[in-house]
Amino acid sequence: MSVRIAPSILSADFAALGDAVRSAERGGADAIHVDVMDGHFVPNLTVGPPVVRALKRVAQVPLDVHLMIEAPDRYLNVFAAAGADALSVHVEASPHLHRTLAAIKALGMRAGVALNPSTSVTAIEEVAGDVDLVIVMSVNPGFGGQQFIPRSLEKVRATRALLARAGNPAPITVDGGVDGTNAAALVASGAALLVAGSAIFSQDDPEAATRALRAAADAATTKESA
Repeated sequence: MSVRIAPSILSADFAALGDAVRSAERGGADAIHVDVMDGHFVPNLTVGPPVVRALKRVAQVPLDVHLMIEAPDRYLNVFAAAGADALSVHVEASPHLHRTLAAIKALGMRAGVALNPSTSVTAIEEVAGDVDLVIVMSVNPGFGGQQFIPRSLEKVRATRALLARAGNPAPITVDGGVDGTNAAALVASGAALLVAGSAIFSQDDPEAATRALRAAADAATTKESA
């Protein structure tokens, strides 16, 4: 199966967000990634449910909402109502993770869990059978345009092994510093969905940049089948 691409609006022009989304979709985007930051869990403020609601009106692909916030349980209902198709919370911010994941699913969304670079994969061992997706952060969350952490490749492999032991084929998403130079290696390590912000929306032509990233990622699957 081909790798999926989820452009992150964190690097998009917010004055023309609808145009940015449509451009990425023309390039073959499989989802739109929405980073929600509260200025507490991470040192930045971004968007909330109103932006998700607005995106839902224009996006033709699912909205993959990533909550980088404290006490995420307080906001599950409002993001579901806004139109999130998948909702991911951080293990570091969710002391009752099993309950949170169950609540997300009960609201009709796919339930994901995210891991910061310094958090061990073992932190999700007890919920490995319950997640619909896992986000491996390959930068320290908070800002776009950061440099990819090379050790993330091994973390993706470890996450894939953990999910396999749990009998869960849930996809692994990689978020942070993803571009054409590391896409193939990430896919070869077990990533199924690549989140990219600067590599798409900081380019002159986001449509072409989306296609180029997919081509770079597909190089790994082509090599495996050769």
